[in-house]
Amino acid sequence: MTQENSTNPFREASTLVHRLPDFSAIRDSHYEPAFEAGFAQQLAEIAAITANPEPASFENTVLAMERSGAILERAANVFFNVAAADATDAIQDIERRIAPALTAHSDAVLMNAALHQRFLAVPAAGLEPVAARLLEEYLKDFALAGVGLAGPEQDRLRAINTELAGLGTEFSQAVMHNGNEAALHVSDAAELAGLGSDDLATAAAAALAAGHDGGWLLTLILPTAQPALEVLENRDTRRRLHEASVGRGDAGAGRTLELAAAMAALRAEKAALLGFPCEAARAIERQTAPSLEAVHQMLAPITRAAVRNAGVEAERLAATAGHKIEAWDWAYWSERVRREEYGVDLAALRPWFELESVLVNGVFHAASRLYGLSFTERTDLAGYHPDVRVWEVFNGDGTTLGLFLGDYFTRDTKRGGAWMNSFVEQSHLLETRAVVVNNLNIPKPPPGEPALLSYDEVVTCFHEFGHALHGLFSNVEYPKFSGTNVPRDFVEYPSQVNEMWILWPEVLASYARHHLTGEPLPEGTAEKLQAASLWGQGFTTTEYLGAALLDLAWHELEPGPAVADPLAFEAAALARAGLELEAVPPRYRTGYFNHIFAGGYAAGYYSYIWSEVLDADTVAWFKANGGLDRSNGEHFRSRLLSRGYSVDPLEAFRSFAGRDARTEPLLERRGLA
Repeated sequence: MTQENSTNPFREASTLVHRLPDFSAIRDSHYEPAFEAGFAQQLAEIAAITANPEPASFENTVLAMERSGAILERAANVFFNVAAADATDAIQDIERRIAPALTAHSDAVLMNAALHQRFLAVPAAGLEPVAARLLEEYLKDFALAGVGLAGPEQDRLRAINTELAGLGTEFSQAVMHNGNEAALHVSDAAELAGLGSDDLATAAAAALAAGHDGGWLLTLILPTAQPALEVLENRDTRRRLHEASVGRGDAGAGRTLELAAAMAALRAEKAALLGFPCEAARAIERQTAPSLEAVHQMLAPITRAAVRNAGVEAERLAATAGHKIEAWDWAYWSERVRREEYGVDLAALRPWFELESVLVNGVFHAASRLYGLSFTERTDLAGYHPDVRVWEVFNGDGTTLGLFLGDYFTRDTKRGGAWMNSFVEQSHLLETRAVVVNNLNIPKPPPGEPALLSYDEVVTCFHEFGHALHGLFSNVEYPKFSGTNVPRDFVEYPSQVNEMWILWPEVLASYARHHLTGEPLPEGTAEKLQAASLWGQGFTTTEYLGAALLDLAWHELEPGPAVADPLAFEAAALARAGLELEAVPPRYRTGYFNHIFAGGYAAGYYSYIWSEVLDADTVAWFKANGGLDRSNGEHFRSRLLSRGYSVDPLEAFRSFAGRDARTEPLLERRGLA
């Protein structure tokens, strides 16, 4: 190593608790040398595997591969979380160089013919089931990476992968920049009528932080629908906010549409090289869904029912409003109907949803009741940003489980949305415990003021912690199978299940306390929320399906030139799917659909509702078996959450539920039965 690398904190495993990265020692200048050292280390380790004169065995080939790339793993796990959560200009510059280099390195590994032959020579007979599964998964990786292609085709595939990595980074960075630029600045308080005092204070602080002399700044979250649309009384302010949201990436220096079209064309070409009719078919090859056709067969009847229900809702809203409902009107009038019909005012509930209480007395409390977990905040351990908090997590018997980090507030350097990442993945082979982080984008209140959450943000807190539990509970031998390293259309399932505890009486009573008075939610609120849960499902399901089917449309393209008019393509795709509802735009439009163009969900956004079949059936199982009960939690943990990808995910579900999943609970939940 160079002098710079000799003191690089990624050179060796961290000596902090559970190998938490030593963020106090990490500097931007460490990343690129660490990646370079990591590439070199893993290639040398692979060369040693292929040069081994001994016959190929599970130990000297498969396990040697599992142990390889330690420096690269440490650097990548830290860097790509920081690149999403605190992407300074310097980090973005590094990302533009690192992303293509990492892709090229991955190709060098998985297109290595000698390594592939070595894996093919490993005797499968006599291997225990998980070891045999590991060998099989590696062989699938080699095949889907193109190891069997002829030289010129392989060269073209490498070039495509490198170009896609660069374009994806450019798209992601542009989406973050566009979101910051599109935030709506308002100078007249009258235009913000309906916003509560806490929201106004947060908006005023955001304006100052963004460099405005005063006024209020309505920052944007990543999806199309913006929370403030539910309460803003001024129709023109709602229109401006909505148009700022849906226009991201459509024009100007931050236009992303051509990037999206170029990526879709390259993915189509890549799929053809690998022998698939389209990228969607290639991507679904490694999912729990049996085929692209099966995905469409599931989505089609749900789409028809959702659009029908959305139409009924639109008529109800127009009758209440006294005029045609536009996209920027829907949320406002939907909340008005919810209040009138069900006595539920979601905006008025915010004082009962204070972040600290939601987190400690809600999210952690549910995990304690169900799994016996306890949490100790480690103020002696630092995160990658001052806002990051660290907890050590313990099992019911007092043994340590791992570390959980929380990064809850939005900032200009953080991409939109919410997500979970792993800094360290659990593995008995490597003797590691899980270190995971949740990222959200809650507007940060002024100093000394509480962070009051919308109901949707409460849902997101519980949802993302479901991902964290999936990582923390991992109890597998091999790192390739650890935690959330499962198919994309299964990974959302445990997180969606964790949402069920939000309104569970014992949990709700613990966290939903007025931040000033300590009073519980008004009696009957939970029942009203449950009763109101079906209202708006037509809209919610339709906007989601608009994004899911738009994703599939982009990735069902045959090889050929890039789409010349992405907006026309988007409109035509929605029309073909029967989703051309002006008042119900897709949850993500092409210009800011970060999930599929930069977030790993290409041809996989359908996974949320595919996973929800398992989720809804699991919720029904818990309710039928006593609910928030330690024995139920241990059963779910041992049979499913702890197993990662060491078994087939649907086999894990059958082990948990004793049968295959049923679709009826999902249809009932969404009012589509």
